[in-house]
Amino acid sequence: MGSSSICAKIVDWDESLPNKYVVVFSRYEGRLLLSRHKDRDTWETQGGHIEPGESPEDAARRELWEESGAEDFTLEPVCMYWAEERVDGKPESGAWGAIFFADIKTLGPMPESEMAEARGFDALPENVTYPYITPHIFGRVQDRFKG
Repeated sequence: MGSSSICAKIVDWDESLPNKYVVVFSRYEGRLLLSRHKDRDTWETQGGHIEPGESPEDAARRELWEESGAEDFTLEPVCMYWAEERVDGKPESGAWGAIFFADIKTLGPMPESEMAEARGFDALPENVTYPYITPHIFGRVQDRFKG
């Protein structure tokens, strides 16, 4: 088997791109809100697949609620990303994702889902689930956490 790597790039918002995923960077009480999957000990942004017939914004709203319990929030588009797996330097698979920023006013109880908990952080922790892309995307949104 060959060597595998992840290649990623971030571009400005473009609604014409065929998005497969959404990523939501969330602020709650002035802190970055991340979620932890029941099967992992790492932290991640809320997000996931866009369901058939769902817009990226609708998917972001659904994923944010499912993975954090966010009930009252504003949501704004930020940018897009492309993530691609390469084997021996050749593209194997890749997909576009839409990145949103959410300012959460109210958190309700955590819905029954694959997530175990949501927690606020003052900075992006080292143990993130997707270390090859999350810190790069966070660079595009981190100024929003100061407000």
